[in-house]
Amino acid sequence: MSGWDRFLTEHDREIAAQAGYGARMGLGGNVAVLLIDATYLFCGDPGLSEAESLALYRNSCGPAAWRAVEAMAGLAAAARERGLPVVYTRPVRPRPDGLNRGRWLDKNRRGREDMKPAPRAFDIVDPITPAPTDVVLDKEKPSAFFGTPLAAYLTDWGVDSLLVGGGVTSGCIRSTVLDAFSLNYRVGVVQELTFDRIEASHWINLFDLDQKYADVIGLAEAHDYVARAEKGPFHAAA
Repeated sequence: MSGWDRFLTEHDREIAAQAGYGARMGLGGNVAVLLIDATYLFCGDPGLSEAESLALYRNSCGPAAWRAVEAMAGLAAAARERGLPVVYTRPVRPRPDGLNRGRWLDKNRRGREDMKPAPRAFDIVDPITPAPTDVVLDKEKPSAFFGTPLAAYLTDWGVDSLLVGGGVTSGCIRSTVLDAFSLNYRVGVVQELTFDRIEASHWINLFDLDQKYADVIGLAEAHDYVARAEKGPFHAAA
């Protein structure tokens, strides 16, 4: 996990080491895969450059998102084979009057453009179309926990750990992980499954999450964990 190294000074590294952060928390015995906002709004259309993607979907992350989508598809499939829960989130479609946009309208000068979105903007991208056993949650705010039944579902399934991917790293991934940490879930943020539109934001937030709130892990480690996991609550339906 050295992608963030070039953004850190030697002083930063010394302070982090002295403070004692960055220990491994590990994952527990019952895991769910949580894929956040992998929609056309944030991914764009496949095969486009960053500039081309932004011209169609101003919030999209282009090639970085589609590399993550490929990794998501493989991990979600592996989780389903073990009967593990796979949960998706997607943003709520905006009301024409903007009443469900809240402070989003205040923090982006182009925010009102979202009230006339492209037809598929809020759809989960086709390569990771949810399976019948998967759960899809709509959310209005960054965290997957805020105003959704996610925590109630995880309690019902006996889940104590999350493997998290999606976008964007500095926004909805970060806020979701902080809420999961506050609720005492163990979290593995899968590096290859995450994306952001600004590289520095992506890597610095991964670094900070790894220091204090989660374990940032590689895709191979996530697959190994899923392969060794006990069969999950959806095994009979898989």
